[in-house]
Amino acid sequence: MERVLFSAVVSSNFLAASLLFAAISRAQRGPYMDEEFHVPQAQRFCSGSFSEWDPTITTLPGLYLVSTGIIKPVSWLLGWTEAVVCSTAMLRFINLLFNTGNLYLLYVLLCRIHQKDKATSAFQRIVSALTLASFPLLYFFSFLYYTDAGSTFFILFTYLMCLYESHKIAACLGFCAFMFRQTNIVWIIFCAGHVVAQKLTEAWKTDLVKKKDERTACTPDLTEETKKLGRFLLEYVLSLKNLKVLIILTWPYIILVVGFLLFLCLNGGIVVGDRTNHEISLNFPQLYYFFSFTLVFSVSHLVSSQKINSFLHSVKMHALLYIGFGIVSLLLIWKFTYVHKFLVADNRHYTFYIWKNIFQRHEMIKYVLVPAYIFAAWSFVEALKYKSIFWILAYFFCLAAATIPQQLLEFRYFIVPYLIYRLNIPMPSSFKIIAELALYCLVNVLTLYCFFNKTFLWPDRKDIQRFMW
Repeated sequence: MERVLFSAVVSSNFLAASLLFAAISRAQRGPYMDEEFHVPQAQRFCSGSFSEWDPTITTLPGLYLVSTGIIKPVSWLLGWTEAVVCSTAMLRFINLLFNTGNLYLLYVLLCRIHQKDKATSAFQRIVSALTLASFPLLYFFSFLYYTDAGSTFFILFTYLMCLYESHKIAACLGFCAFMFRQTNIVWIIFCAGHVVAQKLTEAWKTDLVKKKDERTACTPDLTEETKKLGRFLLEYVLSLKNLKVLIILTWPYIILVVGFLLFLCLNGGIVVGDRTNHEISLNFPQLYYFFSFTLVFSVSHLVSSQKINSFLHSVKMHALLYIGFGIVSLLLIWKFTYVHKFLVADNRHYTFYIWKNIFQRHEMIKYVLVPAYIFAAWSFVEALKYKSIFWILAYFFCLAAATIPQQLLEFRYFIVPYLIYRLNIPMPSSFKIIAELALYCLVNVLTLYCFFNKTFLWPDRKDIQRFMW
């Protein structure tokens, strides 16, 4: 019965998305924003000109190769001309297929991750998958020819194969994800980290049993447990036997990482093409933006009177810790806040208005927000507390690696870390899932309304400009 219901949801989702796709393609027939680079490049690949490359494009050609691989056989079978089969609309349709694939992968991932939770119902799994597939950032870019839908598809597929312990297949899919976006190497490393975390958790539990230390583990003293954890990790990694086991388990991912390092050396950096607008930095506040972003889109899970009271109680019990965290946050914001020129120059993006109407109102605003950042970070960690400490460390390492080096505040960079977080929190109640879906639908409706109806013109361009993420 669950499979029948899920099939109905997939079909309904595809039908609704197809109608929206048709409306967007009618309203915006030509390439828009980054499509102005992606569409012509894909069309070159469609015509067989694989050696021609636009130097302003900064990602590898995964999207164009997959598009050509899908479109060309269809054109041969149906006898369509190149002008039709490689049109902007047809290229966008590839992402609509990825949208459907993402819905399926999210459902299977939820089933796999929460398989031991017998209290989880079919309704919760199906509606959670639909909700995450409707995640506003991911959903919107499923209708334009951007890399996000395909990049997310291959990362989710990689993660799924990792959970099923098919690591060689996972590494192959991870390579595809890397070809869509180079920074996806971080989430390939996360998959390897997941494998390592599993082995460390098993060894940690065995170590606790041997030392008859279970009671201490249940009610730990933070300082003592940190020391104990550090000693355990040191002993574990110094064991050649343990290292051999980890290498045998993760060698497919290691090959990809070595390949990535070779790519960095040969390419002279992570970006291909124009690097002037994609410089690496230490933009630590990106973590605070991500926690705040997560708090907004997971508000039904992370915010309640009970959670606020728990947070205040935690602050009261560990006042010095929170004061120290607050001071460190202030210093990081003071010394490491970067404002990319695109952020304050392009008024088509919502981030332009967020920065203008919040952060630029007063120089002190970014410091005043620190308590909110701390609550958002606490809520985020609290939601993941049932995961093993080693999984959490692996995730936070990859989260930091994926966000901090980015100078530009771009919400699209938050899609993958958000989905991985959301997949791994305890399954919410049906009411909270429905509230989350309602929020996503509302945001999607408002986003599409602005895209369709709130158009404007720039003085130096004749084409219509539209608001978008």
